[in-house]
Amino acid sequence: MSHSEPWLRIVEDARHYPSPHNSQPIKLRPVDDRTAQLYYDLDLGLPAESFGIPFGHVCAGVFLESLRTVAEGLGYGVAESLDHGEMDFASTDRLHALGTVTLTPRPVSWDERARLELFRSRRTSRRPYDTRLVPDEVLAAAAGVASSAGHTFRTTADRRTVRRLVHINQATLFSDLRNDAVYDEIMTWLRFSKDDARVRADGLSAEAMLMPGPLLRFVMSHRDLWDAPVIGAAIRGIYLNTMRGVRQLGRLEGPFAKPADYIEAGRTFMRLWLELTAFDVRLHPFGTVITNPGSHRAFVEAVAADESQDRMAWMLFRFGYSKTPPEAHRRPATSMLIGAGA
Repeated sequence: MSHSEPWLRIVEDARHYPSPHNSQPIKLRPVDDRTAQLYYDLDLGLPAESFGIPFGHVCAGVFLESLRTVAEGLGYGVAESLDHGEMDFASTDRLHALGTVTLTPRPVSWDERARLELFRSRRTSRRPYDTRLVPDEVLAAAAGVASSAGHTFRTTADRRTVRRLVHINQATLFSDLRNDAVYDEIMTWLRFSKDDARVRADGLSAEAMLMPGPLLRFVMSHRDLWDAPVIGAAIRGIYLNTMRGVRQLGRLEGPFAKPADYIEAGRTFMRLWLELTAFDVRLHPFGTVITNPGSHRAFVEAVAADESQDRMAWMLFRFGYSKTPPEAHRRPATSMLIGAGA
């Protein structure tokens, strides 16, 4: 058996983990058929954003929870030995070591098999959401997932607050377009045609963002027009139209001061996402509201978030019920595996 087995089988599912801008930065180097080294590919990170670097570790936490979910569903326990060193995007070594993971074969429980199926069905939905509120018992289950990890899950369905936060999210994009480094980063990951999205198998596709590719290319390539009196208002209207049906927003608050915190935050988010998926609830993260300093301040003020004692309101998302969104493309499993004949 090659070292890439059973890793190739596990990564075939785990590669569908969500990542910022669908950049898919996590890599594995199998040492043998039980142990693999884990890396974050700095060339696939998003360092231009404020908090973009911490969210590299959040992404690692999301992946670690995804990997555990898949491995357990396929009959393996997972042990981790993690390196919590800071990421240095100026490093000449472009693979930042995150630690090692080790598999142990074991029987699969019904719950583990069911959780793997939840992971396989999970998708980000940018489609319009209907006006149904998520039941209180589902919110309580999600809150329990967060609190078990030392985080707090809060929601709002107050129409004024929801409208305010949606407009903050909209303004964030306009703000980011004025920041040359962030703008260049965004443009790197936009996929304007179905063929481009399919061939490159990463990034944010126009289809997933519910905008015609040529229109998205035009408005993003002419960022100066976003401030124009007439056409700017039209562009803002088009963007807000993709936010139809936002009835309820959720946020997570918790420890967020060092890499170990960021990783645990990512794990918590993935667990909460799977818990909501179990009830057919979709979600869509508003990540840039967190990473844009001005937007983050406006968000914290709007919801009176608790950011004392190294805690932070580190995630905001819309959630609810929508039609099934298109599946985002992912690179092949072999692209995540370093060496071992991958």
